[in-house]
Amino acid sequence: MSLAPDPVVLDVSPEGVAVVTINRHAHRNRIDELTVTGLADTFETLKGADHVRVVFVRGAGDVFSEGADAAWLQRRLERTREDNETDAWGVARMLKHLHDLPQFTVALVEGAAFGEAIGLVAACDWGVATIGAHFRVPDVRHGLAPGAVTPFLAEAMGPRAARALTVSALPFNADAALRYGLIDEIVPNAEGLEAAMKRLAGLAIENAPGAVAEAKALARHAAQHEIDDKLLKEAAKRAGASAVSGEAREGVAALAEKRAPEWKA
Repeated sequence: MSLAPDPVVLDVSPEGVAVVTINRHAHRNRIDELTVTGLADTFETLKGADHVRVVFVRGAGDVFSEGADAAWLQRRLERTREDNETDAWGVARMLKHLHDLPQFTVALVEGAAFGEAIGLVAACDWGVATIGAHFRVPDVRHGLAPGAVTPFLAEAMGPRAARALTVSALPFNADAALRYGLIDEIVPNAEGLEAAMKRLAGLAIENAPGAVAEAKALARHAAQHEIDDKLLKEAAKRAGASAVSGEAREGVAALAEKRAPEWKA
């Protein structure tokens, strides 16, 4: 008997470009408990991968993910409230691992991105979708509250859009996703996704990895605090530390000497 393929596949190039693929194309890349565990473990591994400069998240074939697998939802009905809370915590933890990665993270969306899959898009730093991509948070249609994805949607799109889309279960297209702030650019087709991936990988490799991680951390910190003297002093403190780092010394020297810094070599 042949074994089922791994639900999540990680490929990392010698240049430090990581591609995380939801590998359940026969099931429209729907997410089940094994997929959640696979994604969580993969993102946790990438967190400590200093050689990785950019992380792309995509689905196998022509679909990102149609959300939760129906068989998984059925199994959850047979479990206790506490068991279901544990499952939801697993999804939330997986999305937080992606959200907190120190590298530049990019969702590549083709076809559908429903339910938990929208959480993956929202947890990334950047989103690229084909013009035919479509999105939905359908949970309330099935009597469920979309708990785990909501904080990430609220951060990416703002609380009103997140509330409207989760409460209505309204389907929306790539143009609407761009307006809401869920994605950042639209490409015409799968070839456009590949071109965007190549372009964004090139940009990521040009940037100092430590500075990228610090920029992400400061942006998150700033979003959670009022712009006052305390926040500005914290930003200045972090900027001062960055200015005397080894990366800064190398980057400024490379600029003066008209050469590539060591992280691009």
